[in-house]
Amino acid sequence: MNWKIILYLLGMVLMIIGAFMLLPLIVSIVYGDGDAWGFMISFIITITAGFSLALFNRKHRREDLRHRDGFMSVTLIWLVIALFGAMPYLINGTFGGFTEAYFESMAGFTTTGSSVLTDIEAQPHGILFWRSLTQWLGGMGIVLFSLAILPMLGSGGMQLFKAEVPEITIDKLRPRIIDTAKALWYIYALLTGLAAAMYMIGGMDAFDAVCHAFTTLATGGFSTKNQSLAFYDSAFIHYVATVFMFMAGVNYTLYFFAFRGNLGRIRHSSEFRFYLYMALGIGLLITFDIVGSEYGSILEAFRYSIFQTVSIMTTTGYATADYEMWSPFAQSLIITIMFFGGMIGSTAGGMKQIRVLVMIKQIYREIYQLIHPHAVRSLKVDGKNMTKEILGSIWGFLFLFILISVVAAVAITATGVDMVTSLSTTISSICNVGPALGDAGPADNYASLPVAAKWVLLFCMLTGRLEVYTVIIILVPNFWKK
Repeated sequence: MNWKIILYLLGMVLMIIGAFMLLPLIVSIVYGDGDAWGFMISFIITITAGFSLALFNRKHRREDLRHRDGFMSVTLIWLVIALFGAMPYLINGTFGGFTEAYFESMAGFTTTGSSVLTDIEAQPHGILFWRSLTQWLGGMGIVLFSLAILPMLGSGGMQLFKAEVPEITIDKLRPRIIDTAKALWYIYALLTGLAAAMYMIGGMDAFDAVCHAFTTLATGGFSTKNQSLAFYDSAFIHYVATVFMFMAGVNYTLYFFAFRGNLGRIRHSSEFRFYLYMALGIGLLITFDIVGSEYGSILEAFRYSIFQTVSIMTTTGYATADYEMWSPFAQSLIITIMFFGGMIGSTAGGMKQIRVLVMIKQIYREIYQLIHPHAVRSLKVDGKNMTKEILGSIWGFLFLFILISVVAAVAITATGVDMVTSLSTTISSICNVGPALGDAGPADNYASLPVAAKWVLLFCMLTGRLEVYTVIIILVPNFWKK
């Protein structure tokens, strides 16, 4: 393990995080809430730590990153940025203990949105802005952002890219990985700006609009209001949020090609069609289930059901209704779509739509070949053959995903938490959703959970954000052998 280059990269990323702390510092000064001092101290400590690590290891910055170095770097970076991201909460007294501050920070950077704040609106503007900003940075990926502005990484950038975004395939939009990272972040920033503008048109003030735009495009779900977007009794704002949450769950490479005039990539994407049909289908099922019992008109029922469907499926976690008051059928659909997530290459969590689509296609092929044992039927997605290696990795991912969820849920029940809360919070955390059921439903939060349960969920959040393998691989003994 080349610890010198790993520590150098960690130092560079910490300096970037420290620089971003200046933004909530400015917000704190503008609003005069008294939390500026906490951000100033956090900025100094983070920048100093990052500069020291980079300075003492600068001689190794040109060394190549090996495969294992990439996995170790990304996992360590995410663990450490959550640690430094918790400092503003601790210094400003937002939480009484380290666990809660670290939990809130990790929930921010991993875009899980599992908050332990009991009174969000009582917090100063700087803290609220920092919560939203951590989700925005984590949405597209802090390592990916670092690649966009650190050209000295060279070929080693691909190792980091693969470790942070270990998807089925990685489309390089540009010849250099640095240019790919820049392209994705430009699109991300543009969509964020559009969302903020639409929120302001809908009646939000500039501060709330920017904060919600950050967490909408990051599919994070942190809000500046205790009631989340239910605070705004506005059909316009709810539909704007629905549209941008859905857009955030789309593969960003499709936007790149669309901006270049190639709209056919979207139209011919089987994953996009599956994602669209799932959102509309589940939304309509819930609509017809809750109309009459919960809402008086079908338009009102559709507004709330499609919002909640897209919010949960894209793992954003906003709430405009307490879906624990809906029927068991609607709640079961909500839990099911937590697994699905968004498209590959999006900011959404979950298993990703393409994996679900491929598994459905493979199940159908197996059934078809049982009926026609001599038939030769290949499995294709968008004209590309799904090899045995790809299918094996998908089923392996699925098994590991479920295994971690089961073990984590059992571990949480051992702390005294009921089964519904344990299972739903585990699924919500590993899928990076946020709200769950039971004591952590949309009208509640995670504050009441025992400390041990919070640490289990912390592991689930990080594992889910880094697509399971990146974290699990460093726990395997063979990883540490030469």
